[in-house]
Amino acid sequence: MIKQAIIPLAGQGTRLLPLTSVFAKELLPINGKPGIEYILDECIEAGIKEIVFIISNKKKMIKNYFYSDDFYNKIIKKKKDSRIIAEYKKILKYKKLIKFVYQNTPKGTGDAVFKTRKYIKDKYFLMLLPDDLIIKKNCSKDMIKVHHKNKASVMASMKVNSKTVSRWGIYSLNKKISKNDYLINGVVEKPDVKKAPSNKAVIGRYILPKTIFKKLAKQKPGNGGEIHITDAIQTLIKEGEKFIAHNFLGKYLDCGTMQGFINSNKEIGKL
Repeated sequence: MIKQAIIPLAGQGTRLLPLTSVFAKELLPINGKPGIEYILDECIEAGIKEIVFIISNKKKMIKNYFYSDDFYNKIIKKKKDSRIIAEYKKILKYKKLIKFVYQNTPKGTGDAVFKTRKYIKDKYFLMLLPDDLIIKKNCSKDMIKVHHKNKASVMASMKVNSKTVSRWGIYSLNKKISKNDYLINGVVEKPDVKKAPSNKAVIGRYILPKTIFKKLAKQKPGNGGEIHITDAIQTLIKEGEKFIAHNFLGKYLDCGTMQGFINSNKEIGKL
């Protein structure tokens, strides 16, 4: 069973400036609820028991959000407000699951994942990127089912506009193994539009093998000078590790841009 998840949160959130000049983007409210809580709820519903947050010293407010016990206890003692009590109990529930590691120098998602190596115990673990919300269907839960059935690593997949492939990790397709799942030959990070192997993109949900840490330890910086998780995945595929792309059934929301953030509030407000 997959019981652990990691969530990289150390990014600066420059695409959401000026909001992120004073506030962690993951705590920005989406329809009245911090964005990170949608990710946490997805994990809990999928059966995850431990979650590792990768933050930086500049993002300590994320940790403070879950460790404001004195603040809540003083307010509750004074007001005994049922809504505030319920919110505090929810935060306490989250806090029991969360551990923190630090990535103070932004070296890419691969480097962020590598920082969690001492915490991961089982053969496989889940990774979720907080900018990518998937609503109406629990993508992580569905991917875990695919993993159990096929005994393989799994990544979320979505068709994107061919003109935008340079924004994404893009799959090289192999064969379809079910209605929503197919084996892949490989994955390339942010390819040139003319050289992209398909228009099937990796979306921010991954079930990865623990063996990836050995690859990340030797991984050289790639596109943009960062250590990309996709490059380490490609190395594993070349060595025979099986990876499955899962065409998820939920609705994808990009919360990492200002327009995407605004649209996410609208879409979740309709639920």
